[in-house]
Amino acid sequence: METRLTEKDMETLFILRRVSSDAVMDVLGNCPVIDLKRGQILLRAGQSNQNLYLILSGKLAIFLEYPGSDPVAVLDQGETVGELSVIDDSPTTAYVVAVEDSRILEVDETAFWRMISESHAFACNMLLLLSDRMRSSNEALLKNIHLRRRFQRDAMVDSLTGMHNRRWLDLQLPRLISRHVRSERPFCIIMFDVDHFKKFNDSYGHDAGDDVLIQVAHTTLFSLRPTDLSARFGGEEFVVMLAGINIELAWIVAERLRKTIASERVVTDDGRDLPPITISLGIAESRAGDTADSLLKRADTAMYKAKETGRNRTCKEE
Repeated sequence: METRLTEKDMETLFILRRVSSDAVMDVLGNCPVIDLKRGQILLRAGQSNQNLYLILSGKLAIFLEYPGSDPVAVLDQGETVGELSVIDDSPTTAYVVAVEDSRILEVDETAFWRMISESHAFACNMLLLLSDRMRSSNEALLKNIHLRRRFQRDAMVDSLTGMHNRRWLDLQLPRLISRHVRSERPFCIIMFDVDHFKKFNDSYGHDAGDDVLIQVAHTTLFSLRPTDLSARFGGEEFVVMLAGINIELAWIVAERLRKTIASERVVTDDGRDLPPITISLGIAESRAGDTADSLLKRADTAMYKAKETGRNRTCKEE
């Protein structure tokens, strides 16, 4: 059903403030007023649109994907939609749906540009409206950037220990190997795991096992140089990456880490002292033609040699 703009309607519209009522009625008085029922679609994404829509009453929701998804905005009485399509003759980029019964003034392209040219106040109000929309869009973009960075960071961090996780290692290790091979600088990795970790879980509970992993991770992080990197490989296994260090120096770093972890006292939340934590370590140095998998495999083989020969020790690749 279509009706016409009234004097009372004009009072609700920001874009018509300070505009002569005679000018408004002369240009917009014959524009149709559309009654939308709740759930009715006003605009569809991708459709051609040459109309500005002014909300006289009710509310419209903006959906980027499809009606029923999370709306990116809800427009209230006095607000507008469709102005960008009129200005730059571009298709609409979203769905616009009535979220309650609404009355909408439909201003066609001819009436819109006539108002711009004949009313300085209308043109200024439109400029303020577009500026506000642009600012809101920029704020939304910044928020999305921050959220994306946060999600990316969370996806690369082990939630228990705060270390980098396996996904991060899979992305970074090939780059580190390639960089050091090109620069002809040594690069070593240490792979280690906690000895008899299952006994901690079986004897003291899984919370105590988590305490052990957290302690090992924190000790590792604080024992390394700022340029060294580390990650939780999975379960009770960890990887340390040492830039610019050959395998002999890496053995010294590994032994220092092993002794430091063994000397740390671990107390559960209920005050129980846990047995000393020991680790078994394996070291491998990058070679020409190495991949992340081949380097990790040699370090893993050296680590299992350490476990098979008594645990709580460090072995180098052969």
